[in-house]
Amino acid sequence: MFSTLMVTFREGLEAFLIASVTLLYLRQTNRTHLVAALRWGIAAAVIVSVGLGLFLATVGGLSSMNEACLASAAFVLVVTCTWHMLRHGKKIAGQIRGRLDAAASGHSIRAKVSVFLFVFLMISREGIETATIVASLAGSVALRHLAVGGALGVALSAAVAVAWSHFGKRVNLHRFFQVTAIFMTLFAAQLLIYALHEFTEAGAVPAIDNARWHLLSEPYGPEGAIGAWISYSMVLVPLAFLLLSNLRQSVHSPRRSLRQAVL
Repeated sequence: MFSTLMVTFREGLEAFLIASVTLLYLRQTNRTHLVAALRWGIAAAVIVSVGLGLFLATVGGLSSMNEACLASAAFVLVVTCTWHMLRHGKKIAGQIRGRLDAAASGHSIRAKVSVFLFVFLMISREGIETATIVASLAGSVALRHLAVGGALGVALSAAVAVAWSHFGKRVNLHRFFQVTAIFMTLFAAQLLIYALHEFTEAGAVPAIDNARWHLLSEPYGPEGAIGAWISYSMVLVPLAFLLLSNLRQSVHSPRRSLRQAVL
């Protein structure tokens, strides 16, 4: 459940931020006539993402080979989206405004279509990533836990996005992306092990003893004993990083204040 929560929280936050920045920018630039196109874009992206997630979860559950391919695709998406947000997380709002400004200019109907497509493509990208990753967990996590974790993750991401839109710089998004990057890295490692486990179960890995490697990778999977500790580390390591960062900041802040007072 925690893995689903964190994935939907992280990916959901990016999607909500895209919607929040777009809505604020349209209102600030007196383009409220384009808000309807924004809403339709969000609705279409959600429908496509949910539909894809249900399809992938069904297909992935058909065989070990399908589950392995789905886990491999999720691994690639986790690594690439984590790297992207570490590089561009600080500039996300500015990049959205720049692209939106180009999309919203011109004739009214053309601007509406452009805004719809912009929002649809931006949010469906996050939705497709989320759908693929969550679908890869469907084979190893109870459906009830999957649903509860997903709902909690979406609710938390919505709350953070609302706080960001109201309080701006008081919400440290850069720190958020740093902490979740640690979780996503550990999660990617578990996805890779899970993919190997399922590939060897299907006997699809050449030049190795698939039966032997299937047994060797069993403890490291989501349901294995060592895999459970990997799951715990997804909670403990990011929390430890956040705690140490805050302690370090609190130690440096009095020193900085003292230095400014002396100068």
